[in-house]
Amino acid sequence: MLQAHSLLWHYLWVAPSVLLLILGFGLWRLGVHRQHPFFLAFVLASAIEQLTLYLLDIVPSVEPGTWWRFFWVGLVLEGILKFALLAEIFAHVFRPYVAIAKLGKRVIGAAGVLLIFASSLAAALAPVDGLFGIVSGAHILEQTIYIIECGILVSIFGFSSYFRIGMPMAERGIAVGLSISACTHLATWALAANDSLPNDSRVVLDFINMATFHFCVLMWIYYLLVPRRVSAKTAPIGLPENNLAVWNRELERLLQ
Repeated sequence: MLQAHSLLWHYLWVAPSVLLLILGFGLWRLGVHRQHPFFLAFVLASAIEQLTLYLLDIVPSVEPGTWWRFFWVGLVLEGILKFALLAEIFAHVFRPYVAIAKLGKRVIGAAGVLLIFASSLAAALAPVDGLFGIVSGAHILEQTIYIIECGILVSIFGFSSYFRIGMPMAERGIAVGLSISACTHLATWALAANDSLPNDSRVVLDFINMATFHFCVLMWIYYLLVPRRVSAKTAPIGLPENNLAVWNRELERLLQ
């Protein structure tokens, strides 16, 4: 069963993309896309990217080099949207502190784009690994994106916990899903890129990645589309007393 082009393999590749399209339609239908435009863009782009790669993979006339070029383009686009999404999450979590939210959103977005292009250049200039230079470059680029993504997510969770800032339900679900997917993919790609497994066992890593992403998509559907009761007890009374409020006031004063 754990073989390339098996029934489970086809399902785990196609099903998450179909669910992402359903999620995107649900976000649009419920109007959630107004609060999370970059998440909607990320969802639709990921679905289209994966379905395109799937079709290219099953068409016999498509050469491996062509498939990896499409993968590279999709990876860069997905990386840019990921950092825009992370900036969006940061702005929503730190919304009570307007100056910090705006500054953090701009820094994360700009830094993400610059780092993606820098890592793309480094990957393009990396030595050929004996198969395809584009394959090794894609591995380097993807690991770079996941490392930076994990760092930003840890920072968001760490700062919100330290300053006792409640994370909204939608942002929490998106961030947790991204964290699980990023950590799993980073671990599996690190094993693959460092030749830690024999070639005939690497397909297991693909199953792990696809199954993890499938789980994350189901998590996003639950957090963003499943209606839930709003309790009056959860209404915020006020901002917590901490140094973040002082930093926000000083930053607002400096930006004026």
